[in-house]
Amino acid sequence: MNLVSPLNKVLGLGSAKGGTEHWWVQRLTAVALIPLGLWFAVSVAALPDGSYATVAAWIARPWTSILLLLLVWTVTYHSYLGVQVVVEDYVHGKSSKTVSLILVTFAHVFVGIAGAYAVLKVGFGA
Repeated sequence: MNLVSPLNKVLGLGSAKGGTEHWWVQRLTAVALIPLGLWFAVSVAALPDGSYATVAAWIARPWTSILLLLLVWTVTYHSYLGVQVVVEDYVHGKSSKTVSLILVTFAHVFVGIAGAYAVLKVGFGA
């Protein structure tokens, strides 16, 4: 059984073949966020106090910085994938959708770079 209409076959408007990969990557980032989120919550709760010096010393540890960078990247990418789906599903004008997707992409890149910069700056003690 073929669900593509004859007109869509002629116009080449069949399946985009990209939805499955997007779905899997979104689920993969969600699964990765479970241990990263638990590690982050337990680690922050285990800190003796919330002073800048204590948190900076914690971030300066190599494994902490690496895991924080993974957390920042995973949260940012997972958010990007989710917001992209929302824009594609609910923004209906072609130009509005394009502009929204560009703004969403730039915003997520900015947030990801800013998060990585913050972790590295505090981690290296600058």
